[in-house]
Amino acid sequence: MRFGIFYEHQLPRPWNEGDELKLFQDALDQVELADRIGIDHAWEVEHHFLEEYSHSSAPEVFLAACSQRTKNIRLGHGITLMPPNYNHPARVAERIATLDLVSKGRVEWGTGESSALLELGGYGVPVGEKRSQWREAVEQCANMMAMDPYPGYEGEFFSMPCRNVVPKPVQRPHPPLWVACSNRETIKLAARLGIGALTFAFVDPAESKQWVDDYYRIFKEEAVPIGHACNPNICMVSSFSVHQNEEEARRRGLDGFRFFGYALGHHYIFGEHKPGRTDIWADFEKAKDSLPLSGTGGIGTPDQLRKHLRAFAETGVDQVAFIQQGGNNRHEHICEALELFASDVMPEFKEREAERQKKKAEELAPYVEKAMARKQFMKELNDEEIPNVIALGRQITDPGNQGKNSIGSSVRNAKSAD
Repeated sequence: MRFGIFYEHQLPRPWNEGDELKLFQDALDQVELADRIGIDHAWEVEHHFLEEYSHSSAPEVFLAACSQRTKNIRLGHGITLMPPNYNHPARVAERIATLDLVSKGRVEWGTGESSALLELGGYGVPVGEKRSQWREAVEQCANMMAMDPYPGYEGEFFSMPCRNVVPKPVQRPHPPLWVACSNRETIKLAARLGIGALTFAFVDPAESKQWVDDYYRIFKEEAVPIGHACNPNICMVSSFSVHQNEEEARRRGLDGFRFFGYALGHHYIFGEHKPGRTDIWADFEKAKDSLPLSGTGGIGTPDQLRKHLRAFAETGVDQVAFIQQGGNNRHEHICEALELFASDVMPEFKEREAERQKKKAEELAPYVEKAMARKQFMKELNDEEIPNVIALGRQITDPGNQGKNSIGSSVRNAKSAD
């Protein structure tokens, strides 16, 4: 099993000058440490306007900074918001490819749509259309990275003429593709589309077995890749705080993890928010003693954490990503916990990971081949179909060329083959 660390960049109120600077600099130090001790992935979310819960609105910038301070750790968008009002698909393709280049091929491309009205409404994404927008954008973004040139597209939610979207990523046809999953139905969707499942639901190992079994059964029987490659993997998030003393582990990490869940609930489920004024931390402090203590299996001693992770490994989970930065968790405590995890817990799982990966790849190879055979790829243009784009200056000086570069005249292959 592999391991990751996950960032929302949480910053509870009250805020003081320099707090955000320290938050980001501490996170960079933590990722550098994680790389040094052998953690496999660093995941960074994209959210907008979700005060206190997530100050991570430009993950490509943070991950690019991480790439220059690390050598081996994989850098995951966990996730990129794909509806076009957030990010035009061509801009996503350009940023993912550029990050893959500066990191020398270490990018994981996670995708999602959000269910928070603050950001959906802020960018004008209709709730009823967000899944359809996500699907259209993901498929076309993958086409943009894989095709030379991209034939163009006239869809329901965005249109684009034929262009060669550059640069191209190191990992061809594109970096491994994932989707955020908050329930069992999205796990099944990930399997049907042949992509990795980033599960942001804090389920116990017994429940995770049902999710894993569903995912791999559907992948084997039904997968039709939305991208140009398959990525059959499941990553589960987990609470995290480890210390030789159980009580100290809980003192250091429990409130941060509980705030993570409370702030998520505030923005997604039960809250009422006045931008720039609502104090989620103050509300959490009033409510925390009555909150359930579910999902805390990753908080405790090395022996307790080892038992927690063994249970996930036995169900077939491919990766566990730790929520180590939540609430007011302190930087030095996070670093100490990561180092203790690396020395006292991780070796047991690392020593058999290569063999697990080899066995899994051999088992899934025929199913991957069948899935790719089911995909209908977007038709490539032949040379005669690729439009010539006449420079604006030439159009100005030669009136006869005006109007030849309209979007409609150069869009090709309006839809992927059905």
